[in-house]
Amino acid sequence: MEILKVSAKSRSTAVAGAIAGVIRESGHAEVQAIGAGAVNQAVKAVAIARGYLAEDGIDIICIPSFTEVNIGDQERTAIKLTVERRPEPPAGYKSPSSEGERPPPGENERPVGTERPAEGRK
Repeated sequence: MEILKVSAKSRSTAVAGAIAGVIRESGHAEVQAIGAGAVNQAVKAVAIARGYLAEDGIDIICIPSFTEVNIGDQERTAIKLTVERRPEPPAGYKSPSSEGERPPPGENERPVGTERPAEGRK
């Protein structure tokens, strides 16, 4: 499988187009980035590609992982984003989000904008 290598200077829309093309062709793509700027561009590209593919009725998932790459005589840690077509859900399946509802927050989750009272403060 071809690896799409992203740098901090990569145009996220161009990378998104490449991701979308590879997904249409083979159903999966690997995106590799080293460094915060490159990872930022790669993640934005996946989000943009999802929009491009949605126009064709294709949904994708992204699986992040670490990988080691050799650059010259150095070994570096990179982020690998495996992007795949989302499998079709079973017939009759309804996700909570398909009805416009979200499950209630869990014990350790709070809606955005709410704060836990600080203990010991007055």
